Parts: sequence; structure tokens; C-alpha cells
Amino acid sequence: MGNTTSCCVSSSPKHRRNNHSRLESYRPEPELSREDTGCNLQHISDRENNDDLPMEYNPSDHPRASTIFLSKSQTDVAVANKRVREKRKSLYINHHNQGPVRRKYSSCSTIFLDESTVSQPNLKNTIKCVSLAIYYHIKNREADGRMVLDIFDERLHPLSKSEIPADYEKHDPEQKQIYRFVRTLFSAAQLTAECAIVTLVYLERLLTYAEIDIGPANWKRIVLGAILLASKVWDDQAVWNVDYCQILKDITVEDMNELERQFLELLQFNINVPSSVYAKYYFDLRSLAEANNLSCPLEPLSREKAQKLEAIARLCDDIYKNLRKHTKKRSVSADNLVVVRWCPAIVS
Repeated sequence: MGNTTSCCVSSSPKHRRNNHSRLESYRPEPELSREDTGCNLQHISDRENNDDLPMEYNPSDHPRASTIFLSKSQTDVAVANKRVREKRKSLYINHHNQGPVRRKYSSCSTIFLDESTVSQPNLKNTIKCVSLAIYYHIKNREADGRMVLDIFDERLHPLSKSEIPADYEKHDPEQKQIYRFVRTLFSAAQLTAECAIVTLVYLERLLTYAEIDIGPANWKRIVLGAILLASKVWDDQAVWNVDYCQILKDITVEDMNELERQFLELLQFNINVPSSVYAKYYFDLRSLAEANNLSCPLEPLSREKAQKLEAIARLCDDIYKNLRKHTKKRSVSADNLVVVRWCPAIVS
């Protein structure tokens, strides 16, 4: 109790402050430039922000912007509709009876539906619509002649060993040729219809970001790169690059890897596809299909489909019932709250 000595020796707070005062003052080191470090990569903050672009020039990112393929197809559709109206007028004048036009309408006893929805599009019809959108991109491309990147030039990087004509870049491909090329890749790789929509999103994003145009000389490699990237982003079990080499016999794995790398760099590694953008492209493709008579055929609602719809409706009803129960509990608990009543003050 009264001993002044102790077996434990500890320094006083004053002694700690003295030791701390002996430390040298902090001097920040000079920042090294990129040339000194040997790294010339562009920093992410220095990259151009694509959100600053006007909304109408960036439809693959903004859900409210109109798609490029739909605007390019409206000119041809307007001309086709004008021809149809003139033909109908001439038929009416000549009193030529083509027979009654049979259209399918839903009634109380029969309901007509198509098999394509935004969550499960029809594969065949979606590939046809995407091929038609690519066709309009090629047909109504800019006349000023934008640059063609070497990685997409089919003369420099051919997909087959067959000889390429000298004037191949002057002849636009037909819609059937584009459809056969896309259908071959999708059927061989077993890709889904959603992947076709994402392919079109990446294709228009490439044309917007890289400021290039799609034409007869580069459409196959641009479509191939978009399908390759969309299959890896969308599908859980993606197709490898070597698998595409088995589909396209004359292409090498190194060429596929370089195509994928440069495609990503031109997209600035922006592979995000929001649900709103996906839905916009889906409904614009439906509009394109209706304008070109490519819509899915309407079929009467069968007993099996009706049972599936009824099961889905019951499931949704149960979910809404649980939500209503929670909202009722919250509303009942509000009755127990103490309400503060304001009384008028009397100033005498």
C-alpha cells in the first residue's frame, strides 16, 4: 500500500509526447507521372462519358430514345404503304373483287394469342425481325461514307476461303442472306431469342460509340462480334470462341479473340443492358414486324394454355393477398397512434 517502488515501469504521457515530438515531419512524395511509371493506359475518369451525348444519338443506353433501325425502316415502310393504298384505290375503281379479308378477332368463346412475350420471345420470329433491322441498317446507311475499321473488313479477315468479288462492297445483301447467316449461328450455338435482342442492342451501341456504319464489307463480322458478346453476357453457359471456329470452319481462334477484344474496346466495355432498354428494343421489333407482315400468327387459346394462365393467375393472386395483409396491418396499427390536437389560443 505505502511502497513507492513498483515492479512495472511505464512511461508517462509527457514522455510519450516527447518521443512523438522527435519524429520527423511528414513530407509527401512527389507524384509520379504516367511516363515515369511506364503506364500509358487511359484513366477511367479521363474517358469520354457517353451519357453526355444527346438522348436521340444514344438509343442503346436511354430507354426513351428511339431505336435507329426503326427510324431507318420508316422511310421504306411509308413508301410501301403508299403503294398498297394506290393498289387498293385502283382495285376499287376497277371494281375488282379480291374476296373478303379474313381477320381473327377474340370473342367470349375464343381468344387468339401469339406465343411471343417480352420475357419469352419467339425465336424464329425474333431472328427474322433482327435480320430485317440489320438489313435496314445496311440499306439506309449514311451516304457520306464513314470509315471502315480493319478488324471488321471481310477482305482483310475473311470468314471463308472462297474468293471475294472485287466489287463486293457495292452490293447490299438481301434480307434472306442476313437471315440465313444469323439463323445458322443461333441454331448451331443453341442461342435464345433474348440473345438476339441483346445482339441488336450491342450492334447499335457499336455504331454509336465508334461512329462507324455497317455495310456490305463489314456486316458479317460486326454481327458475329455482337452475337459472340451477347451470348457470353446473356447466357449462363456461354459458347466458347473455339466453338464458333467449328461453325465457321475457316476462321481461327486468334481472329475470334481479337474480334472480341476490339469489339469490347469500341464499346468502352459498356455491356450493360437495362431492362427498360431491352423492353424498348423488343416492342420496336414487334412494331417492325407488324409493319412488314412478320408478326407471329395468332392461335386460339387451348385448354393447356388456359390452365397455365390460370395457375400463374392464382400464384399472382396469392402474392397480392400477402401484400394486402401487410398493408392492412400497417393501416390498423395507425389507429393506436396518439394524435396531437391543436387547440386555439385565446389572447386577451
